[in-house]
Amino acid sequence: MAKKDKHVSETPATQMLRAAGIAYSEHPYDYVDHGGTAESARQLGVPEHAVVKTLVMQDEKAQPLIVLMHGDRQVSTKNLAREIGAKSVEPCKPEVAQRHSGYLVGGTSPFGLRKAIPVYVEASVLDLPRICINGGRRGFLVGMAPQVLVALLGAKPVHCALAG
Repeated sequence: MAKKDKHVSETPATQMLRAAGIAYSEHPYDYVDHGGTAESARQLGVPEHAVVKTLVMQDEKAQPLIVLMHGDRQVSTKNLAREIGAKSVEPCKPEVAQRHSGYLVGGTSPFGLRKAIPVYVEASVLDLPRICINGGRRGFLVGMAPQVLVALLGAKPVHCALAG
């Protein structure tokens, strides 16, 4: 079987996207520890605002949730909690996030999660013409229309961004 040139190995995320017939582009880059979206945006030559980070958080009952946020913005956990009707929301510890999502921190994708987790997306992300989001491993983003987040994941729009 011939290997495709520059094809990134399958991930649960790319399997889910392909099975759903979603058009996406592949954007591998050199992963840098703690480089975050600033580093991937720099290497790929895209605005950091259009690089969407996948954050695994939990509510006061330790129920997991995913927040999709612009790379150059932070989440207001207070505003998020208010919008989703939780008492409080906080980021999961890395090992807990990994257990919930099935992905290594730094390679977390909202697609192909280990189990069903509610997904929330900063509403202004949906206004972008195109986004880059993690494709299921470190150093690998996929590009797509942001409406896929709602159509495929049922992501609920929220207003919880803090200016970066």
